[in-house]
Amino acid sequence: MPSAVAERVLLLHGLWMPGAVMTPLARRLRAAGFAPEICGYFGARGGLEDALPRLAARLQRPAHVVAHSLGGLVALGVLEAHPELPVARVVCLGSPLCGSVAARGLARHGPTRRLLGRAAEPLQRGCRPWRGRAQVGSIAGTRPLGLGRWFAAFDGPHDGTVAVAETRLAGLADHATVPASHSGLVLSPEAAALTVRFLRNGRFRP
Repeated sequence: MPSAVAERVLLLHGLWMPGAVMTPLARRLRAAGFAPEICGYFGARGGLEDALPRLAARLQRPAHVVAHSLGGLVALGVLEAHPELPVARVVCLGSPLCGSVAARGLARHGPTRRLLGRAAEPLQRGCRPWRGRAQVGSIAGTRPLGLGRWFAAFDGPHDGTVAVAETRLAGLADHATVPASHSGLVLSPEAAALTVRFLRNGRFRP
């Protein structure tokens, strides 16, 4: 079981989603002995400028982070800017850590670019190779159901919004795939089980 200081887990949602979408995953983490807390932010409207200080304020006490999609970029952005924060492990679910080809497709046209709002640039850019203290694991979906496929020509398996290759950032402690769509990652029992294992051991597989 996790130690007392490691039981707290902050959950970050993705773009265009309310925090409530993380509730099923929060229930599974609570059943596994963790103390989940959902951290909301304004993805398209606020971008990283809104999300980073919100998360940093919540991470003054020891915690792990589990983040979906854009939330993964937020989590790594906070830890890069504030390496002193007491975060042991991070699990990213379908996060385009290497940049999103679907976001680049959306950004080519004014009407669809506006849907991305202030998250457009970080979603296209992704993150730098990870060199922080926290162990970071990434879970990608392989069920190709999602709107992103209409705006991108994916190279290889994808979850309908993010390609598996876009989730393989250099410096990760571990990487795994599950048969889930992009939005389905937060509902997947398999993704939840892998998340629990990583939060406890720093690896997805025994």
